[in-house]
Amino acid sequence: MRKAMLSESEILSALRDCYDPAVPCNVVDLGLVQSVTITPDPEAPGRGIPGVPQKHRVRIALILTNPTEESAAQLTAQIQNRLAGLEEVSQTTVAILDSPVWSPTEITPAGRRALGLDGNPTLVQIR
Repeated sequence: MRKAMLSESEILSALRDCYDPAVPCNVVDLGLVQSVTITPDPEAPGRGIPGVPQKHRVRIALILTNPTEESAAQLTAQIQNRLAGLEEVSQTTVAILDSPVWSPTEITPAGRRALGLDGNPTLVQIR
């Protein structure tokens, strides 16, 4: 049975392989992904051919931990390369947003664990 459409959760799962250049954590768990938009691509090669999956255009809206051109370029390339590996993706656009400004409160519980910020007693024993 063929699945109907590429899902946001599949995109987010793939984006967990994309890491912020400054903070050793993936873009999803850092809370950098603001939105994922998936639209069918009517012009993709193979459209309408039985057995060829429907291709989609994906738009990722992202905020940065360190808003520099270099980190924007690195993350855009990582995301585009990672999503190019998904058979159902024909094109990926990454939009870098100026706001909201990222803060550590955006980090998910999984991200906090990965960064050692969760339940780490040494972090509260600063004297």
